[in-house]
Amino acid sequence: MNELILERRAQARRGLLLSWATLGYNSLEAGLALPAAAMAGSVALVGFGADSIIEVAAAAVALWRLHADADPARRAYAERVSLRLIGASFLLLAAYVTLESLRVLWLRHTPDYSLLGIVVAAGSVLVMPLLARAKRKVALAMSSSALHYEANQTMLCTFLSAILLGGLLLHALFGWWWADPLAALVMAPIIAREGWDAFRGRPCACCLH
Repeated sequence: MNELILERRAQARRGLLLSWATLGYNSLEAGLALPAAAMAGSVALVGFGADSIIEVAAAAVALWRLHADADPARRAYAERVSLRLIGASFLLLAAYVTLESLRVLWLRHTPDYSLLGIVVAAGSVLVMPLLARAKRKVALAMSSSALHYEANQTMLCTFLSAILLGGLLLHALFGWWWADPLAALVMAPIIAREGWDAFRGRPCACCLH
């Protein structure tokens, strides 16, 4: 059998393992972040928990894309559909975070301190970059824009975690209630830009070879 085919299959298996790891971790992340958001009344934590659920959905899309890789015809179709699904998930999240953050700022809703939220955000800052880098290598090896954007979504989770962590710490240390919804608003344009590129089916630069 052609060595290139064997190598592609090996990369697909690695991608499957990484997607399952992402799915499992983000399920745990959502299971912790959303109860913490409910207890603290934190819109940034709600947005972060929702992002974790979308990460789970994106990982599921990546699993489908990888399972379809063996058949070139199915591969092309799965690539197109995966890009649209991942892009749409980004855009929906950006809209939700923006509207909810503006609502909280308008009503001056003050969230409570959330130690659990801080722990969850700090854990994601450590874990997500490792997953994202590994998945980008697979996407590059397989020349898959869909897998590249899904890896970008994982890296985006790192940035969202850092923004969230900063907002929660500012609120906990200095009582800056507005830091929480403001942190959520910072998330929105980052999410929307990535989502729009994916939804349009724009190929990533690293996959144009």
